Amino acid sequence: MTDVSTPAPWRPLRRSTLLAGLALLAGCAGPQPTDYAQETPRLDLAQYFNGRLVAHGLFTDRSGRVVKRFTVDMVGRWQGDEGVLEEDFRYSDGHTERRVWHLRKGPDGRYSGRAADVVGEAQGDAAGNALRWRYTLALNVDGRTWEVQFDDWMFLMDDRVMLNKAVMSKWGIRLGEVTLAFHKL
Repeated sequence: MTDVSTPAPWRPLRRSTLLAGLALLAGCAGPQPTDYAQETPRLDLAQYFNGRLVAHGLFTDRSGRVVKRFTVDMVGRWQGDEGVLEEDFRYSDGHTERRVWHLRKGPDGRYSGRAADVVGEAQGDAAGNALRWRYTLALNVDGRTWEVQFDDWMFLMDDRVMLNKAVMSKWGIRLGEVTLAFHKL
């Protein structure tokens, strides 16, 4: 059956617009921190990231292949609503890296943060045992700097363990995932 309501040259554009709209709606339908508001234990970054911690993690590419494994030694210090989190990364290939976060606790479970390799300001929303942390990282890849977006989800499991799963993307295309297990020492 032929669609006579739209001239033939415009039909592909109409289909493309419909598909783009459906993709946009699907992207907005994901979980929100408030979905976890009743979950316990309650996550307070100023409490959890205070003192010494260690994390073990890995990066998987889009196919699920493990590309890098790493360990992170961390020390967090807070004074009121201001915190500093020092992260020292050791990768399985011997490479090391350091990131120092300057964090701020805001009202209603909101957090913000800055680090030397973070473009602009990271934004976080916490509710219940969960935190969604989003930021753009200037990542060195083979001598070139790529600005990649991170969409982190952190879940406090108990007073010592937190799990983190982050999706890394560029131009809206998923590049891979980072999975971490934090242990408070």
